[in-house]
Amino acid sequence: MSTLAVTICILISSLSFFAYAFSYFYEPHMKNEFKRFGLEKIGLTTILLEITGAFGLLVGFKFPLILMISSLGLTLLMFAGVIVRIKIKDSLRVSLPAIFFMFLNAYIFLDSISLIH
Repeated sequence: MSTLAVTICILISSLSFFAYAFSYFYEPHMKNEFKRFGLEKIGLTTILLEITGAFGLLVGFKFPLILMISSLGLTLLMFAGVIVRIKIKDSLRVSLPAIFFMFLNAYIFLDSISLIH
């Protein structure tokens, strides 16, 4: 894909993770979601990882290694999210955002490998 397409993917991912993470602090249902997942004890840690990953994607415009690490981290975080959703038997419709962001960040990660070499 073109550099513009990758740039758009990075911006979509980063801004989405920032929005989701910050909503954790302002929307009561976000904390309830972590309880529903059985992950209330690591909710804040997960959110901090999302903020760090989202910031890393943006820093990655200047430092490709940071882009690679951040996109891999977000891919793995979303993979874990998909596993949790399967475990609690969420529907495919409810699980689609996690699946989408897992693949989006996997794409960014794979593209970023070429920037490192």
